[in-house]
Amino acid sequence: MLKIRKMKSDDYDNVYNLWLSCAGMGLNNIDDTKDGIDRFLKRNPDTCFIAEYENKVVGVIMVGNDGRRGYIYHTSVKSEYRNQGIGSKLVDTAINALKNQGINKVALVVFTKNESGNAFWEKQGFTQRNDLIYRNKALTDMTRIDT
Repeated sequence: MLKIRKMKSDDYDNVYNLWLSCAGMGLNNIDDTKDGIDRFLKRNPDTCFIAEYENKVVGVIMVGNDGRRGYIYHTSVKSEYRNQGIGSKLVDTAINALKNQGINKVALVVFTKNESGNAFWEKQGFTQRNDLIYRNKALTDMTRIDT
């Protein structure tokens, strides 16, 4: 039976291994370390979730907010569990958690080359914005790990 629950710091190893197994994930050696994820979970204890099937982590969604807008990060479902509605359940759970916190809008970033990820988010009702330029600046040297 599938269970959706809040993500805990103890889930890190299983979640990180899940991310590594998913093509199209962009990870780095600072933000996505155990310490980096612990900081994120402390700031966002009620909006990050995992999906478990038979006590195995099969899906994850990390969501935070700045008080007015929500942001979705690192959503993934183990390949052999896809197309069963797990990703949609994670998204719905996270969006409801944001609504409970008074957040009315949510955004996310997906790599252009991540075709399956872009198809998933389109199916979830997220539209592509062509009027923006996404800008980023690293404040610390980091190595990107693309899967």
